[in-house]
Amino acid sequence: MKRMHYERPSDYYDERLITIDEQICSLLKQRKDISNNNPGFPSDDVISNWALKYELYEDYLRSLFGSMRIDHLFKPRIEPTGFRKHLSILKSIEKDDRVYSVTVIRQYENASVIQLHIDWDGTKDLPMDLHHHNTFELFLGEQYDCRQDRAGGSTGHFTYNFIVSPSLPDDISKTELVFREYSDPFKEKPTGLEIVMNIE
Repeated sequence: MKRMHYERPSDYYDERLITIDEQICSLLKQRKDISNNNPGFPSDDVISNWALKYELYEDYLRSLFGSMRIDHLFKPRIEPTGFRKHLSILKSIEKDDRVYSVTVIRQYENASVIQLHIDWDGTKDLPMDLHHHNTFELFLGEQYDCRQDRAGGSTGHFTYNFIVSPSLPDDISKTELVFREYSDPFKEKPTGLEIVMNIE
């Protein structure tokens, strides 16, 4: 899904703020480095104290610190272009009555697309089960950026779509696909489930 282009909300800017705004950017970078991209969230008491001390609204501070947790969502996204070929994989692993499979990798000029399919006996699913699914991340090594693009499914089946950049080599022998499951969209609560597929 393509992200909408952000439009500057106003042409006006008070140039007296430029030094302060740059300091804010510098502090954000420092905060990101110190937290190692895992900032958490200040407690309600801390938020209340800061709001009182600096004459700010508590909900404004909550929104501000909330947005600091999702900066990865604003990373420039690679959209696959120039389809080249399919790489046949046909790998599956069964765990806890669920079958996790990858059948093909779609190769593009600038990226690869990998789908993780999950199948199970859906005859005992409750209606609410269709609306709650955990999050997966794909890890292929530090040299690859793996982004979950979208996900969807129905009774007994769910598919997660990942965009990998740069594109994987056409010879993917000895490649290891590692899928990790989380119970939250911020990937702070791992479930402990890890699916590892070795491509020979």
